[in-house]
Amino acid sequence: MSRQTAFIIHATDSVATALTPLNPGPVTLFGETEVPEITAVEDVPKGHKIALRRIAEGENILKYGVPIGRATMEIEPGMWVHLHRMCSNYDERSSHLDVNTGAPKDTKYE
Repeated sequence: MSRQTAFIIHATDSVATALTPLNPGPVTLFGETEVPEITAVEDVPKGHKIALRRIAEGENILKYGVPIGRATMEIEPGMWVHLHRMCSNYDERSSHLDVNTGAPKDTKYE
């Protein structure tokens, strides 16, 4: 198994960005962190976010040291943080997009 890695941009962030596709198991952390590793509890696609700590429903999700969105449910450490568990502070339609394809789910195509 190859090494799984993620990057923490700012020391206050509640998420890290997956540098490799992540599967359940240990993930080496790089960047602004004093913690060398976290355990992924589910698959996280490369480039997506993994929770570094418990994030309560309604709590801000921090990346770049700023709130980028709010949790729409409780998120445990090691979980995939994406549109199915958060809404963006910058794109109000984000909660209407398919989690895997990014296609709008609120528009019918005929």
